[in-house]
Amino acid sequence: MDDGTTLVIGPGEAYEIPPGHDAWVVGDEAWCSVEFASAHLYGVPPADIGERILATILFSDIVASTATLERIGDHAWSQLVHEHNMRIRAAIDRYGGREMDSAGDGFMALFNGATKAAHAAILMDTSVAELGVRVRVGIHTGEVEIVGGRARGIAVHAAARIASLASAGEVLVSGATHDMLDGSGLTFTSFGEHELKGLSGARPVFALQR
Repeated sequence: MDDGTTLVIGPGEAYEIPPGHDAWVVGDEAWCSVEFASAHLYGVPPADIGERILATILFSDIVASTATLERIGDHAWSQLVHEHNMRIRAAIDRYGGREMDSAGDGFMALFNGATKAAHAAILMDTSVAELGVRVRVGIHTGEVEIVGGRARGIAVHAAARIASLASAGEVLVSGATHDMLDGSGLTFTSFGEHELKGLSGARPVFALQR
């Protein structure tokens, strides 16, 4: 798992799959398992599964991760990512976010308010900067569908595309999120209009000033 712990699962055992893990089968015997969605969906009526909700979606990832890995080596990189993950999760928790996915050095989280997401983004970069790395963050607000504990929908893709435009230490937000942050006390400058890959039409993007 991300924190270096391991879990050996034997025949007939029930287990919870944690986020951020690698798995493999020991031996030549076929692995068969029965899977169901996470516990928060257990016993939920089918009509309630796949409900669309309005959320602010945040994507973050380490900038120049490959170059950093090459510079410091595998062992040091593993330790750095572990510490990075702890600090990113702490920022998500502090502002009431919900971690939806983590892969490698990237995170996706949902927040029930644009201001909370923006402050979480600021904390993410400042906290990991102490480790000698910087993150880029993209934020978008829109409707998402929660299926099997995962967020899906066009809004998710938009947030990911906005994150890909950011540079080290930069927090970019969509026009929708920018409008919701009016009166928040946060300052933004225009980042121009951008064609987001896979999405039609140029969309305004704004950079958070700190």
